[in-house]
Amino acid sequence: MNLPNKITIGRMILAVIVIILLVFPFYQIGVEFPKYLVAGKIIIDLKYIIAGILFIIASITDFLDGSIARKCNIVTDFGKVMDAIADKVLVNGVLIALAYDGLLPVIVPIVIVTRDIAVDSIKMVAGSKNAAVGASIWGKVKTIFMMVGISMIFFSNLPLELLNISLGNYLVFIATILSVFSGVQYFILNKKYLTE
Repeated sequence: MNLPNKITIGRMILAVIVIILLVFPFYQIGVEFPKYLVAGKIIIDLKYIIAGILFIIASITDFLDGSIARKCNIVTDFGKVMDAIADKVLVNGVLIALAYDGLLPVIVPIVIVTRDIAVDSIKMVAGSKNAAVGASIWGKVKTIFMMVGISMIFFSNLPLELLNISLGNYLVFIATILSVFSGVQYFILNKKYLTE
């Protein structure tokens, strides 16, 4: 197994750890994560700090594995499939967990997951007709906005939250809009394959 694929597998493992950290009922086994008061008004949970650090590491590997694979010309079908799965597990799983905890509106993961299902379906249809469907620039911009936004939410949007600016939430909302836009773009570019 080459290095990019190992990095991708590592991201999948990190994604699962982050999700478990967010959704596991630790209180039922007597584990309490300490909470810290920042500037006398913002509470930040150690659980989110740990999850945020792991999420940032996983996000960096998302850009790292692809760039290494392309630079060294070792792109594999396994890597393409696992990279997409690892991304979905990481981002969508975290969005659902954050929405469950009330840190994001539920509509955000609903829109993102629905868009991903639609785009993946379009890719499968186009692929069955031997048509290549590359990632659009808007999809890549969406990913950057999403990962930065989620990272900021994990850290309670500090330090901007001290100025009552929830930048992480705004970035996630922008990423959600961009995801819809790129999804529509995928549909338009591949409509001919869907209507054959």
